[in-house]
Amino acid sequence: MEHRIDDDVSPYRVFTRPQWAELREDAPMTLTQEEVTKLRSLHDRLDMKEVAEIYLPLSRLLSLYVVATQRLFRAEQNFLRTEDVKMPYIIGVAGSVAVGKSTTARVLQALLARWPNVPKVDLVTTDGFLFPNAVLEREGLMEKKGFPESYDLSALLRFLSDVKAGRRPVRAPVYSHLTYDVTPNQWVEVDRPDILIVEGLNVLQTGRLPKDGKAIPFVSDFFDFSVYLDADEDVLKSWYVDRFLTLRGTAFRDPKSYFHRYSGLSDDEATETATSIWQRINLVNLHENILPTRQRADLILKKSMSHLVEQVALRRL
Repeated sequence: MEHRIDDDVSPYRVFTRPQWAELREDAPMTLTQEEVTKLRSLHDRLDMKEVAEIYLPLSRLLSLYVVATQRLFRAEQNFLRTEDVKMPYIIGVAGSVAVGKSTTARVLQALLARWPNVPKVDLVTTDGFLFPNAVLEREGLMEKKGFPESYDLSALLRFLSDVKAGRRPVRAPVYSHLTYDVTPNQWVEVDRPDILIVEGLNVLQTGRLPKDGKAIPFVSDFFDFSVYLDADEDVLKSWYVDRFLTLRGTAFRDPKSYFHRYSGLSDDEATETATSIWQRINLVNLHENILPTRQRADLILKKSMSHLVEQVALRRL
């Protein structure tokens, strides 16, 4: 079953698409075509075949991991003679801008919530933990939006710590892609879910380790499982530019949109603008912060130009 493309010391088992699809076995399809269409983000090519061949096997694997983790938690309870509340299983979803993280996170949420025991599955994006634009502008970080330094890391860590500790309810701030800013006084409540999916650009980021050995928690320290969505740079750039061109004629036309000024651009002007933003901001973030975290993921989904996953790498236990 295993298909190696790396050397013998790779920590991953690498599967072709057909090999991975076989691992679905008898996992039932619990989503309808209409539901899959609604879960799909702009320009993603998600269809029933992709769900069946990629995400159902992943859902089956995660069900095994969750059950095993719950068993281990109960064993530790008995050992420590504690009565700690059941901790949620936290899944991180990382990857570049335009790679399809939102679609993957939503599909996983929908599939996991349809398990026979009907678990409560919540989804939070780290966009809400970006500093407000006013703060980013004051600190000269608007061109670094999406970089690690543009997030309120202490607030994000506090949120994850509270969720993992079983506190209730825990609130996460809401981000508007229309206004391109955190929405004041709006929150999403997370109330002891069985599973929490955390989606964001830099959720596998570590940063510098302290020389004195002091504890510095990272976002990924709270994850039980992590997924990295991968694609070649030229493919990501193409998807980003295509998305920008589509938004120019849709969301950007709204006068409330932060990017409304781009709605009147010609095709050539829009392509030039999108390419400039990609190279100036998103590509730099990919090289400096996002791509270096790929090998920290438990699962890497490699996508082709068609938006379909062509290869799956699973970290060995």
